[in-house]
Amino acid sequence: MEKLLLLFCNWSTLGVCAALKLPQISAVLAARSARGISLPSLLLELAGFLVFLRYQCYYEYPLLTYLEYPILIAQDVLLLLCAFHFNGNVKGAAPYMALFVASWFVLPLQKWIIDLAMNLSTFISVASKFAQLQYLWKTRDSGTVSALTWSLAAYTCATRIITTIMTTGDLTILTRFVIMLALNVWVTTTVLRYRKTAVKAE
Repeated sequence: MEKLLLLFCNWSTLGVCAALKLPQISAVLAARSARGISLPSLLLELAGFLVFLRYQCYYEYPLLTYLEYPILIAQDVLLLLCAFHFNGNVKGAAPYMALFVASWFVLPLQKWIIDLAMNLSTFISVASKFAQLQYLWKTRDSGTVSALTWSLAAYTCATRIITTIMTTGDLTILTRFVIMLALNVWVTTTVLRYRKTAVKAE
């Protein structure tokens, strides 16, 4: 029974993550606008994903417990390029991309660097969610922000809590997923709230 649950959680997480950002990317492309999307939030999220993936690779954790992260990073890069494109500044993405690539090679140079980065990445990811929340609170407009994307992110955090408990038991990772679950739910409800407000205003 435990093996079946672990298998379901791993593969459902992978399946959900394969399409996680697609509703958001689709909404941005359809509207030809990145309105409602916080660029700092997106950059911070990408940094958090990158550190998390590097940490899992460094400690050689089971591949199925983090296989979704290369997919999430690729989708975030695409979304980031769309955001820069529709803000009229595609070249502005280049320094960030260079920094992310350099970080990939610097992080595993020393054990203390990767451990410190992992602990900081939870704060980075929290900052990412709060940047998006702050943007929504300020504009009171969810714009092209996809509630489906955020609710799917909450689902993947919930399944990863289960898989982490059943496999590595890494407390740092477990704490991260619990916090991310709460914040993803918070962003989802905020997006839905301002969507209803916008509909009523119309």
